[in-house]
Amino acid sequence: MKTQNIAYLLVSCISLVFILISGQAILVPFILGLLLWFIGKALETNLDKISLIKNKFPNWLKHILSFGIILIVLIFITDILTSNINSLAQSFEKYEPNFDALISQIDGWLGVDTKTALKNYSGNLDFGNILQLLFSSISDIISNGFMILLYAVFILLEDASFKPKLKSIFVGKENEEKVDGILEKISTSISSYFGLKTLLSLITGTLSYIALRIIGVDAPEFWAFLIFILNFIPTIGSLIATIFPAIFCLFQFGILTPSLLVLGIVGTIQVVVGNFLEPKIMGSSMNISPLVTILSLSIWGAIWGIIGMILSVPITVVTIIIFSQFEKTKPVAIMLSEKGEIG
Repeated sequence: MKTQNIAYLLVSCISLVFILISGQAILVPFILGLLLWFIGKALETNLDKISLIKNKFPNWLKHILSFGIILIVLIFITDILTSNINSLAQSFEKYEPNFDALISQIDGWLGVDTKTALKNYSGNLDFGNILQLLFSSISDIISNGFMILLYAVFILLEDASFKPKLKSIFVGKENEEKVDGILEKISTSISSYFGLKTLLSLITGTLSYIALRIIGVDAPEFWAFLIFILNFIPTIGSLIATIFPAIFCLFQFGILTPSLLVLGIVGTIQVVVGNFLEPKIMGSSMNISPLVTILSLSIWGAIWGIIGMILSVPITVVTIIIFSQFEKTKPVAIMLSEKGEIG
């Protein structure tokens, strides 16, 4: 019987992975729309703290106001990113001579004949294509922006009738309270995670922007936004966010000093925010084992790429909350948690 259960589990996992990969074009915009809905709800809760809005504005107007603010911010960010991406892509020819100068400098330091080999490599290197590859994930989100907003709007419209539907399915006061508790935990955990993570990433991105602007790096707005986004990826995100602008400096300036400055200053900002500020603000509220975080990051990254990495922690949190509510899956929730305490 156990062998049969294991076989069922393996078939179910394989089927789920197949559905997630093949349905990526539909599922990713939907999940991002759901995330946008969570952000809208969190913003609406904060707007309710203003007495005028709380007392005078009806719910439908609060919905419009919160999503209007989000839409304005998204349009503003998209405009800045589009302009910076076009500027960087068109600057390829300007950076190529700097790369050759850097090759000569490294060749002189090493005192060996590496220049020819590196120049052959640089001849096949299309920096414009590298930039386009870097921009592709962000461009995909921008191009799917309409679908994401559409999903968010329809989720908002469905919100009013969702709980009555659940009450019809889960008959009985005890069942209703249990379902309400699970939904409340999921909503609170995701809102808390993305709210605090957004604040920390905003601090990191702003400080990095100031540093990059002072150093003179081209398109600092783009690199600051990239740092902001990559900080949502656990563990490796901050490392990648530091290395990318540092490597770009080698192409822009053709000397090591600006690159080392970026590496040192942006890296210090990442260390201070990640190791000192983040633990104090977020604590261990996510209740996820560090090993599980890495595994989740790898699995969702393999399935959905960068978007999967960003969503890996919230998906794991939701999994732990749901699994902890049922006796058969509670051991799994305990293993996924940080200290074996699932509450």
